[in-house]
This record gives sequence, C-alpha cells and structure tokens, in this order.
Amino acid sequence: MNQSLSSIQIILLSTILMMNLYTFTLFYIDKQRAIKHKYRISEKQLLLCSFLFGGIGSWLSMGIFRHKTQTLIFKLSIPIAALLSFVSIMIVLFYLT
Repeated sequence: MNQSLSSIQIILLSTILMMNLYTFTLFYIDKQRAIKHKYRISEKQLLLCSFLFGGIGSWLSMGIFRHKTQTLIFKLSIPIAALLSFVSIMIVLFYLT
C-alpha cells in the first residue's frame, strides 16, 4: 500500500491548497477593511474565489474571523463551495492515479 502521488496529483493538490490559502487571506483582508471602514473586496470576488477551489478556506475564515456569517448568500453557498473543494481533493487523490 506504499503508493506515491503522481506529478499531476501533486500539482493539482498544490493548486487547490494555494487557492484555499488565497481565499482565506481575502476574507481576512476584507474583515480588516470592514473594521477600519475602508474600501472592501467585492462579494462577487469572494464568492468566485470560493467556488474556484477555495471553498474550504472561505468556510474556515468565516468561522475564525466571524466574517460574512450573517449574509444569506454566504451562509448558503460557502458550505457548497467547501464541499466541492473537498470532493475535488478526493477525486485528485483517489481517481487520478
């Protein structure tokens, strides 16, 4: 059962990880800007990054930073984006060999 990941799996998993880190950071920056009453990151950009494999990062950031937790579109769509990210990871790990 000693099976290593292929190059394409490593690249895809790295891309998903980086997108989640990027999205997590975007939510943090937006939260800080909201606190300081400065120019904000658009909800469209936050949602787009969430659905482009950044769903886990956005879901974690919503819980950690308590950001966008009262906005209905985020409460409904971010768990779906996180699920899509998780499913993508499972596909890369188990079906791309």
